[in-house]
Amino acid sequence: MSEASARRKPNGQPALLDTELEHLPPELRWREWMGRVEAVIFAASEPVTRSVLARVVGKNCNIELIIDDIRAELAGRPYELVAVAGGWQHRTKKVFGDAIRAAFGTAACAGPKELTQSEALVLMCIAYFQPITRGELSSFFGKEVSRDVIGVLRAQGLIASGPRSPQPGAPYTYVTTKTFLSQFGLDTLRQLPDFEALEDAGLLSKEKLLAGGIPAGLANREGEDDFVGDQIS
Repeated sequence: MSEASARRKPNGQPALLDTELEHLPPELRWREWMGRVEAVIFAASEPVTRSVLARVVGKNCNIELIIDDIRAELAGRPYELVAVAGGWQHRTKKVFGDAIRAAFGTAACAGPKELTQSEALVLMCIAYFQPITRGELSSFFGKEVSRDVIGVLRAQGLIASGPRSPQPGAPYTYVTTKTFLSQFGLDTLRQLPDFEALEDAGLLSKEKLLAGGIPAGLANREGEDDFVGDQIS
């Protein structure tokens, strides 16, 4: 940390951070910016956005190049810097999952509660067709999507209420969240596999959705079917 950033005002509040660092030669200035960016990301409990990182570097600093240089330095480390949910986050490399489980047990690596196949199907449809109402989901599946399924996805923070639909009664729509992006390792929704391309390749269709043919990763339990009567529950 530079001397300027360590100084404090008489009232005990931190002094304004010197982001330009014009007193430092270019190489040292870049190293300081790298250190600040990595420190902020390391200290955060969720992905850090560009706008947050811009607060600690100079106005002409290329944050992408800073990230690239940090990633290069982490190449041999057991953790990496990933772009997820519209920001950047430190994550342990998957290859070390077995070592972490051996040291701390499976609870240390446990993620959110696993989704049933029907929950994953509904989540997938919301991801691709958002904003979408529960009625539209029910029409898509030809079965009523229960409030319980929606409640599970909301409780896990995977979906949230979107804008009201222009349909009669102005029902709420549902959209995915940053938690959804983070859990599935996506930076933006644009990284979802193209639905039309999946259909053209014969890998996905409405019929396959209804039959439980969903992409790997969206359902964590195989062979589980929670369709009861005419309701997805």
